[in-house]
Amino acid sequence: MVDVSQHNLVPEHTVLDDPERVEEVLAEYNVEKTSLPKIKRTDPALRDTDAETGDVVEIVRDSRTTDKAVVYRLVVE
Repeated sequence: MVDVSQHNLVPEHTVLDDPERVEEVLAEYNVEKTSLPKIKRTDPALRDTDAETGDVVEIVRDSRTTDKAVVYRLVVE
């Protein structure tokens, strides 16, 4: 079976464990946690993480216009 989370086209997914870092991100974008785009806890890209419902995940993608594009998602059931 293929491990989707290890595929070269799947961007890096990291759970933000530090509550202060989460608050910094929310303040930077001036949004509430529930306003972030959602990602399901069962998403194959989260398989190797310990993401739980309510966590914020940082996703770092390669970008043509910038070197890296960073986006955030709220983990939902």
